[in-house]
Amino acid sequence: MSSSSTTTTTAAANVSHPMPPATADLATTWAFLEEGVDHIMTKLQTGVSYSKYMSLYTVAYNYCTSSRMHNTTTDTVGQGSRTGANLMGSDLYNNLIRYFITHLKLLKDQSDSLQDEALLRYYAGEWDRYTTGANYINRLFTYLNRHWVKRERDEGRKGVYPVYTLALVQWKSNFFLHVQSKHTKLAGAILRLIERQRNGETIDQGLVKKVVDSFVSLGLDESDINKASLDVYREHLETPFLDATEKYYEQESEAFLAESSVSDYLKKAEERLKEEEDRVDRYLNTDTRKQLVSKCEHVLIRQHSDLMWESFQSLLDFDKDEDLQRMYALLSRIPEGLEPLRKKFEEHVKKAGLAAVAKLLGEGSEGADSLDPKAYVDALLEVHRKNSETVTRSFRGEAGFVASLDKACREFVNRNAATGSSTTKSPELLAKHADMLLRKNNKMAEEEDLEGALNRVMVLFKYIEDKDVFQTFYATKLSKRLIHGVSASDESEASMISKLKEACGFEYTNKLQRMFTDMSLSKDLTDQFKERMANHDDMDINFSIMVLGTNFWPLSAPNNDFIIPPEILPTYDRFSKYYQTKHSGRKLTWLWNYSKNELRTNYLNQKYILMTSSYQMSVLLQYNKHDTLSLEELITATAISKDILSQVLTLLVKAKVLINEETDQYDLNPNFKSKKIRVNLNQPIKAEVKAESSEVLKTVDEDRKYVIQATIVRIMKARKTMKNQPLIQEVISQISQRFAPKIPDIKKAIDTLLEKEYIERVDGTRDTFAYVA
Repeated sequence: MSSSSTTTTTAAANVSHPMPPATADLATTWAFLEEGVDHIMTKLQTGVSYSKYMSLYTVAYNYCTSSRMHNTTTDTVGQGSRTGANLMGSDLYNNLIRYFITHLKLLKDQSDSLQDEALLRYYAGEWDRYTTGANYINRLFTYLNRHWVKRERDEGRKGVYPVYTLALVQWKSNFFLHVQSKHTKLAGAILRLIERQRNGETIDQGLVKKVVDSFVSLGLDESDINKASLDVYREHLETPFLDATEKYYEQESEAFLAESSVSDYLKKAEERLKEEEDRVDRYLNTDTRKQLVSKCEHVLIRQHSDLMWESFQSLLDFDKDEDLQRMYALLSRIPEGLEPLRKKFEEHVKKAGLAAVAKLLGEGSEGADSLDPKAYVDALLEVHRKNSETVTRSFRGEAGFVASLDKACREFVNRNAATGSSTTKSPELLAKHADMLLRKNNKMAEEEDLEGALNRVMVLFKYIEDKDVFQTFYATKLSKRLIHGVSASDESEASMISKLKEACGFEYTNKLQRMFTDMSLSKDLTDQFKERMANHDDMDINFSIMVLGTNFWPLSAPNNDFIIPPEILPTYDRFSKYYQTKHSGRKLTWLWNYSKNELRTNYLNQKYILMTSSYQMSVLLQYNKHDTLSLEELITATAISKDILSQVLTLLVKAKVLINEETDQYDLNPNFKSKKIRVNLNQPIKAEVKAESSEVLKTVDEDRKYVIQATIVRIMKARKTMKNQPLIQEVISQISQRFAPKIPDIKKAIDTLLEKEYIERVDGTRDTFAYVA
């Protein structure tokens, strides 16, 4: 039985062997079976009748179950020393092996002259025919598989396989390896087709997939033949494919970059990576995806990452959004690919912030001291907005870039050309900007975007290091808004406080909330007092009072004397007594420097209402009895200090209520005229404005001392003993959310607490402290 089997099978169409009886010998039985097997393997397209198929199945079954000894050849597989029925199986099995070998020799001979696509077409066609036939034959020999093959394998004979697997094993050793051994003809043909596709040609992907799938099917896991094994696929196709891919893209990327821009390369690399991922889906095994993508990432991205990192800055400078998105997407695929970008981005944002402030200072001639808070805040916010959009759009909001943005913003918000070496300038300007937003005359409040503007304040607030400075300036400005009744709305005030509370906790806004409580209590108090005094005839003065808790309001009492004018003295006395009856243990300190009044003019043809400060009122009331007064006389009459009184008089002269024609001599102007009936004379005096800033900073310094001391005590109470260095570090970490404490201040606080005996040095050590209970 050699290649002549083809001639015998052609004759079989006319001269068919009759179905042998159950007792037939091997030669008769196999002659019948071989004719059927060959028909199925070579002419299945002509069909097999059901009765023919069943008779083949029956003959195979009968032979396997026959217990009679047959004459067998000695060339058997799995025979051992057994006899009888056990040998029946090995007879059929060995004849099947011989059939497959003969059949495959023909294929080998025909394939030798074929190359490339012709070879692949021949191979794929034959594979289809062979595996389909083998499937049918496998079912013909079901009994052999279930009993003889299973028993042989159970007894440890791993070289025995079910018929379908046997067919694949034979294909691999007698045909596949033969074709591959000649300069890897099969895999080479596939690789050349893939290269043509990479070069833009159209190829038959279905053909490639069929051949590739055969590589996968030929893998055999000897320990469990039902499990798929990719050994053949990996050795014969995947490994050479990955090597070829690496070479191809190394050459292509070098050549492409030699004559194209980085922007174009980013597009090209993105397309190529997508193509390769699609290639896996179209005709490679999914297991190849990881290695293929990794190889492509290495060649297309890693090997050119330096060039990408270098060109990142110019993409940022020219707002090349799409290119930035591509660069991010590509470099995020390789380890540490994004880190250099994050560092460059941080530096870029920092420079942009510093440049924006420097430009602002360049436009204004007065310098940092007279910087417009709104312009300053808007400049910083614009840098943040622009770069924040870049992070969201180009870098997909990736946490590392968000951190770089935050770091850069923290840097330029706190340290720039306007702040110089001061850490308090930014919080001060931000608080002043918030104050302007929350005032009645602010256009933003009318445009109904006040909430949005306050949210933007909070964006910068997040970056402010000295949040306690902001808090103190904000409290000072809030107190003025409340005292002078110039808040845009209670809702906006409450909204801002709740934002600060969310950012920094209850303690941060406690005092601010208490101010509102005092305002509403004061309104009730004024109403009750007016009701009480309604029956007094001499209460013709319209009077309202604000009683403010010393601990919550950042207001300082006047440090000069003040003679209360007789016109308001009765009201002053009555209220003082009334308040003492309600709250006997409390002491009232009158803040004349914050009080305001309205005076009616009776000496002019037109009646005006002059809105004044208490100091202006006390000066003007002197002119009820005099037409002209000297500076000295006014000092005596009011007890206001000379420097403040001079500024008060300057404002009144500027408003033309008083005339100052001779040095230090002030006359009432009988010809005063104004377009408005209500004339506001109550302008802030310079000394007060300057004093406010230095007063705030003094308060901040005092508060910080106590915060540091309280933090040390809290830490020591929890830890009991602690070394100097860890204690300092712990203090910094706990306080840094509120402000950046200086190490000398912490050391000073430790010394103070040692003196006050809250803590003590541990005996025998120089740098360990213990809590004193």
